[in-house]
Amino acid sequence: MKKYFLLFALLFTVFASQAGLFNNKASFLNVDDAFPFSAQISQDKKQLSIRWDITEGYYLYQDKISAKVGSEPQSLSMNFNQNAEIHEDPYFGRVAVFTKPLVAYVSGKTFGDNQNIEISYQGCTEGFCYPPEVKTLKVGDLSITSVEEKIPQNSTALLAEQDRLAAGLFQSKYAVFGFFLLGLGLAFTPCVLPMLPLLSSIVIGQQQRPNMLRAFSLSFLYVQGMALTYTLLGLVVAAIGLPFQIALQHPYVMIGLSVLFILLALSMFGVFTLQLPSSLQTKLNTLSQKQTSGAFGGAFLMGMIAGLVASPCTSAPLSGALLYVAQSGDLATGAITLYLLALGMGIPLMLITLFGNKILPKSGEWMNTVKQSFGFVMLALPVFLLSRILPEGWEPRLWSLLATTFFVWFALQMPKNGLGYGVKVLSFVCAMVAVQPLQNLMWQHPLGQQSAVKNTEISHIKFQRIQNLQELDEVLAKNPHNIALLDLYADWCVACKEFERYTFSDKSVQNALEKMLVLQVDMTKNSTENKAIMARYQVLGLPTILFLDRSGNEISGSRITGFMDAEVFLNWINKIEN
Repeated sequence: MKKYFLLFALLFTVFASQAGLFNNKASFLNVDDAFPFSAQISQDKKQLSIRWDITEGYYLYQDKISAKVGSEPQSLSMNFNQNAEIHEDPYFGRVAVFTKPLVAYVSGKTFGDNQNIEISYQGCTEGFCYPPEVKTLKVGDLSITSVEEKIPQNSTALLAEQDRLAAGLFQSKYAVFGFFLLGLGLAFTPCVLPMLPLLSSIVIGQQQRPNMLRAFSLSFLYVQGMALTYTLLGLVVAAIGLPFQIALQHPYVMIGLSVLFILLALSMFGVFTLQLPSSLQTKLNTLSQKQTSGAFGGAFLMGMIAGLVASPCTSAPLSGALLYVAQSGDLATGAITLYLLALGMGIPLMLITLFGNKILPKSGEWMNTVKQSFGFVMLALPVFLLSRILPEGWEPRLWSLLATTFFVWFALQMPKNGLGYGVKVLSFVCAMVAVQPLQNLMWQHPLGQQSAVKNTEISHIKFQRIQNLQELDEVLAKNPHNIALLDLYADWCVACKEFERYTFSDKSVQNALEKMLVLQVDMTKNSTENKAIMARYQVLGLPTILFLDRSGNEISGSRITGFMDAEVFLNWINKIEN
């Protein structure tokens, strides 16, 4: 009996070992069990929440997660509830992954019930990698989540500044009023500060000393003119969803505005007088005082012009505002929000003008001097505008000519005795210093050579020029690197030139960009090919720098709008690479 028992035990052991030998295939979960997927939409249909309950031991690639509407090529902006971890992957090398339950927030536009949203993602585990997965969601079929659910404030995942702003605005029920605060901040940017002397020249550059009510009325109408420009801009952007404001930086527009400011400056110097026809003036006199009517109309008109001058400056806040308006697609929202933005920009101008008026001395001959001095301020605006389209060497020469003329004129206004004599001498000294670039031009001093040296120094980054979308797709398909930088550049873009001069000339930046394919599109002419590129990537203005993968898809949250110095730019691209 013992023999039969031992024989049975031996046979069982052999069969068991064979079962273990031939059944050693690793057991991996299917993709839906490894990454349980769910999605919800907010009550107002402006925020999509996507959740993956990632199983322990599995992970999702951050750069493989994307969302888009239907067949649209552009991916939607996405933010995560946590930071990705760096993982040494046997397939992709050093990559950013998520290993814990993950929530992704997609916001920035209002979704329609009949729209389909495609969610793409890919994950792996030790020794096994799943193929890319695509989930198609119909918005109308999604369950509703709480409207109080927000993008986490402590998330530091990479997200472009203008996209973060647009997303934040969409989630706030006080979004419209947030534009007023944005305007207050924009009032102190280099694009809006030049408006202050323009407004002051209208208010105090008159023959009579304005009272408080008159100063307030003039400044208020000036701001309303500026607000009208922004309101129309909001309507246009909301209506067509295209970067309309870039056309305002066309060289012809810059030249036209420059000629207008030069004519206004000449009128302030007394070369000629701008006034209405006598017949119309007579009619206006029956209604109100002639000077009051003319000044009020002029203040409103100059406010509109100032809005045109400042609107092309696409700093990140303004880009976010335009992105919000474009994605809302609502004309009323576009008009109101951009009006409040302009109103916020105008309030500091009004306050400074009013307080400045209170400390002015009584009327006198000084008013003519002030009027002429603001003529020089008017001439500074054409220099500011033309510097965007003129060769680099001419900008310092124009500033030199203007500064030298001003200091000589100012010296001639001073009396020859007392304190005036000292101011006169100091003004002549300043004029001698300011005239140096003109002396370099006259004596062929190596200003041009210095500029050439600078251009040589900043040309170390060899951008590959792209002409159209087809060429871009072909180049990206052959990209030996994982990431491509696409710089949208124009000769009239001031911040683009700042990138060249201060950022791309930095050795550390140049070394970091050696790991990327660096491409550039010349947007100067705003051609049909340019517009096609802008339409694909929803570019609102310049400067814009995009970071693309090999398929031509923009890396979520990596876009740069507005100038970055070398240190900030270097940190930005390091985050993208990591």
